Amino acid sequence: MAAGMKTPGIVSRVCTGPQTPPIEIPQSMKITPQSDNPDKRSLLSAVTVVEFTDPTAVGETIEVIAQDVVQLESKPLRVRRIVVRLGTALVLLHSTNLAVRTRTRLHADFVAYTTFAPKTAGTVNGLPIRSDRVLASKPGAEVEFVVAAGYESIAFLLPPEDIRSHLQSRHRQDEFRLPLNVELITPSPAATHRLYRFGRRLIDMAARQPEVFELPQTQSAAQIELLEILLATLRSTGHIEAAPHDVTRQAHSQIVQIAENYALSHAAERLYVTDLCEAASVSERTLQYAFKELMGMTPVAFLTRLRLHRVRQALRAGTQGTTTVTAEALRWGFWHFGDFSRAYKDCFGELPSDTLRRPSDIG
Repeated sequence: MAAGMKTPGIVSRVCTGPQTPPIEIPQSMKITPQSDNPDKRSLLSAVTVVEFTDPTAVGETIEVIAQDVVQLESKPLRVRRIVVRLGTALVLLHSTNLAVRTRTRLHADFVAYTTFAPKTAGTVNGLPIRSDRVLASKPGAEVEFVVAAGYESIAFLLPPEDIRSHLQSRHRQDEFRLPLNVELITPSPAATHRLYRFGRRLIDMAARQPEVFELPQTQSAAQIELLEILLATLRSTGHIEAAPHDVTRQAHSQIVQIAENYALSHAAERLYVTDLCEAASVSERTLQYAFKELMGMTPVAFLTRLRLHRVRQALRAGTQGTTTVTAEALRWGFWHFGDFSRAYKDCFGELPSDTLRRPSDIG
């Protein structure tokens, strides 16, 4: 989709501004929320370790967040997720060896606080990720991460009422508030690093000795320690103003998300770059700059890659009797099948027909 040619995912105590419509996550990637199915929840292991090599599978196997992932490099992908369940709380580690774009939506029953490894680089809703910042997300929030290779984060998910009840029992509910939207908050560096180190130690032990976390007494003790460390971290939070460049980059992130949503909702139509500019109410120069700054590539290159991921999701979920490569390619705007097959293989390391022939691993 070249310009002029048609082709059919926070702040430092600053609100993110107008919200873009949520990106539609395919049905195959929608996971039953943990709290909606008590019988299923009781059967879940306390520790889950999963490694992915397919970006379209990353949104599966997790019950408290919905994720849509696009890998931004044509190399073998390795994404690792470790989930530790501590009673009503969860601790999640995510890491990736490649640059990826992730649209992540938090389940409505949880508030999340995310810490970042020291060398992690990237942006969250356009703002730079730093190891001395904590990402605070309200229930149901959607966030767009664009991260570099070597990314690692540890997120702490808790029901909001757990935090409120602890604050009320200590008569400290007025000391700080739960996130109103999505924010990068600034606790003291020592408190932030302590929270990250606690999560890292817990994750490492859970990966080595998962059976220990099946014990109710272990889960209870770890959950109490998590709450104490998290509350101490939040009490140390200060206030900083976002730099002008951060505000600009945040606006560029919103432009990118609007363009993504528009392109996906009009995938079967003939689509010009001009259409994306009109949808986002920006000039072509601003659109190009926003994508280059956030994604490291042009709008054409990124949206082509995004549509390739959608084709792959459909092929993985389909069967040879009911699904064809041609139909899915056309559905997502690829009409030159030779170019499509080459681009698909360059992105995923196999032909689309190979993906369709492989038995489905969804479910």
